[in-house]
Amino acid sequence: MRNILAAFLCIAFAAQAAAQQPAPRPADPVAQANQGVVGIITGMEGGTYARTGADLTILDDGTLRVLPTLGKGSLQNLSDILYLRGIDIGFVQADALTYATQHGMFPNLAQTIRYIAKLFDEEVHVLARKDIASLKDLNGQKVNADVVGSGSAMTAGILLDALGIKADVGHEKQVDAVQALKNGQIAAVIQVGGAPMPLFADIPADSGLHLLPVPIDPALAKTYLPAEFTHAIYPRLVANDATVPTLAVGSVLAVYAWPSSTERYARVTRFVNAFFSRFDEFQQPPRHPKWREVNLTAEVPGWTRFQPAQDWLVRQTLAGKANAETQSRFNIFLTQTAPGVGSALTDAAKEALFQQFLAWDKAHSATR
Repeated sequence: MRNILAAFLCIAFAAQAAAQQPAPRPADPVAQANQGVVGIITGMEGGTYARTGADLTILDDGTLRVLPTLGKGSLQNLSDILYLRGIDIGFVQADALTYATQHGMFPNLAQTIRYIAKLFDEEVHVLARKDIASLKDLNGQKVNADVVGSGSAMTAGILLDALGIKADVGHEKQVDAVQALKNGQIAAVIQVGGAPMPLFADIPADSGLHLLPVPIDPALAKTYLPAEFTHAIYPRLVANDATVPTLAVGSVLAVYAWPSSTERYARVTRFVNAFFSRFDEFQQPPRHPKWREVNLTAEVPGWTRFQPAQDWLVRQTLAGKANAETQSRFNIFLTQTAPGVGSALTDAAKEALFQQFLAWDKAHSATR
């Protein structure tokens, strides 16, 4: 047994020593500056995508650098992932893939786009003047639904058509539209985003604006989920004892389907491993509270998961199947055979040693 442990430890310490050796840097300063960089397209200023995209920079570790860029919405983000240089990943509403495919917006979309993980659900916000009591009051009124190509513009069109509302829809930036709404120049803004959105959270209670209820019907229920705004989410816009019903749509972290032989594939794989391995850090303050709603294992109908993300989840599932009895035998194996050795190993070295122990244990289980 001691000989087995010695062999295991030699391998583990060798791997640990190799991991501590600095990776060779390219001599070319341009190549050096771009090594490990992953570009991510997020959302408009004041939106949830922009805020949660900024949170991703905590993954920067010297071998990985995340560069978030403000985007123009889900449909435009799909285009940017496919065609814009330097963009690998983007925030996209889950219904954008179906919408883009049905409208023939991008050729071979099913083969060129993947998703890393389902993110949080995003709520439909309809912020209106006080004299607008319901969505039907928007008939003939000026409404802003964010820029053309945005997820908000897409969802607003679907929603208004489904409810038979003929509004005069504009497509200005929502930051400017909210100011126009305050000035009484338009009747409402329609914005899809994870609540609380900074764009709306800072609106004072005496602004003369309120959130309209958005009803769900059987047709909308095929695509959207029921949701609600509470006082805890928007204390300035929702009364303490009230709720405002609305709809929600899922969002995904989408990625270009890079071939496995490319450097970009390797960079995104590095991002995936860091994002999944350190995901608990996103669920702690001061990160956006929407991260706490994310289930990394959740699947998205109609989408195909990026292979490195799928591989990571499979590895974690297999690792979780190592039962408590096996883990206990390994701990006894370490403490009784070489007391104190375990504490000298890094987590990575200990995991490598444990995997080799599992292989040895499996090989010898038939003789027990």
